[in-house]
Order: sequence, then C-alpha cells, then structure tokens
Amino acid sequence: MDIAQTFMSMNFTAYVALAVVLYAIRQATGISNKYIPLTAVVLGVAFSMLQFKAFDFQVMMTGIQYGLYGIGTVASIKYTLTKSGTTTPKSK
Repeated sequence: MDIAQTFMSMNFTAYVALAVVLYAIRQATGISNKYIPLTAVVLGVAFSMLQFKAFDFQVMMTGIQYGLYGIGTVASIKYTLTKSGTTTPKSK
C-alpha cells in the first residue's frame, strides 16, 4: 500500500481534528516543542478510545498513528506559513 492509498483510507476527521487542536494548543499556550509529541500521542489515544469505545493494542496504535499524523500536519503548516512570510516562528 503506497502513501496515497494510506491517506485516502484513513479517517480524515480524526486526523484533521487532532492537527487543529494541536495547532491551537501550541499557539494559545506557547507549550514547549518538546511536549508537543507527547501531547499529540495522548490526545490521539484518547480520541481513538472514544472512537472505538474500547482500549486494546490496536486502539493504542491507532491513537499513536493519529498523533504522529497530527504532528506532521502541524509541522507542515508551520513550515509553510514561515516560508511564505505570513508568521514568524516562536523560539522557545
């Protein structure tokens, strides 16, 4: 399965929602960059537990996957905005 099929088959609602929440947390609180991955994984696992109404290994791995995709999206948005000159990155 290639990357395009992976993105097309995943639940975009969870992925986009987590990315927006992470970006909002980062902008509103100024949380240090070293805590963003941990925050993303915790939120991803919590959302996955709500989605599947259970907790097992597969739910945990899905939550971690959501968290990692969310981190990648936030980094992509930040990089794009920084390159276009729209915003300046916060240095922590």
